Amino acid sequence: MVMVLRKPWRSRMNRLQGKIVLITGAAAGIGKASALRFAKEGAVVGLLDLNPAGIEVAEEIRTQGGQAEFIQADVSDATVQQEAIESLVASLGGVDVLYNNAGGATPLDDHLLKMPLEEFDRAIGLNLFGPFAGCRFVIPHMEQRGGGSIINTASIRSMIGTAGADAYTAAKGGIVTLTRALALQCAPKKIRVNAIAPGAVMTERVKALMAGGNDSGPTEALVNRHLLGLGTPEDVADVALFFASEDSRWVTGQILPVDGGASAV
Repeated sequence: MVMVLRKPWRSRMNRLQGKIVLITGAAAGIGKASALRFAKEGAVVGLLDLNPAGIEVAEEIRTQGGQAEFIQADVSDATVQQEAIESLVASLGGVDVLYNNAGGATPLDDHLLKMPLEEFDRAIGLNLFGPFAGCRFVIPHMEQRGGGSIINTASIRSMIGTAGADAYTAAKGGIVTLTRALALQCAPKKIRVNAIAPGAVMTERVKALMAGGNDSGPTEALVNRHLLGLGTPEDVADVALFFASEDSRWVTGQILPVDGGASAV
């Protein structure tokens, strides 16, 4: 006779109850949607962003009965980011989840032979070095709490061939390999490390890039690859919730495209 060990039924509400989450790039777009979603699931949320609009996001969470604190910080500056993380950890009581969401291309990002060389440094600093530093500063705190979850943000551009935002694409390719390397190193510490690779998500920044006709935003060819249409910040936030919660307790080292089917074409 085969015995089946059934796990206790788990509620689908309050999946982050008692968890402390830090989110970078939390003032708008995917970061804001994730902050609101996580707070709704019971998380205490620490917000980091260079954009002072993060103050309003924290206030919205508190108005809805949640707990949130915001610190204005440039995550591409390691010293600034470390000070912000240490301050939030001390204030909130620790950290269980880090969502390295801050990033993005600018209109200056372009084809390799066209872009200013300085744009490469900016893209690497924000999109790769920022998450690298965030992991470095947070992992010791997670280890003290017996484990945690790190969610990095890659991009569909790191999964398929695209052109037009070559500095951003190079940085996001680094996120893919960094995620896998950290997953191996952190598994003994009971820290899971995964990445989300969003497709074209209609944030205000992406809308502005598309309106300007700049190839650092989604081109017509890239848009047409999305079998289910373009995404919303909430579409990505729901997947980030999966990685933040115990629903993904047996998942690490994975890069999950959240792209409306673009990578399947």
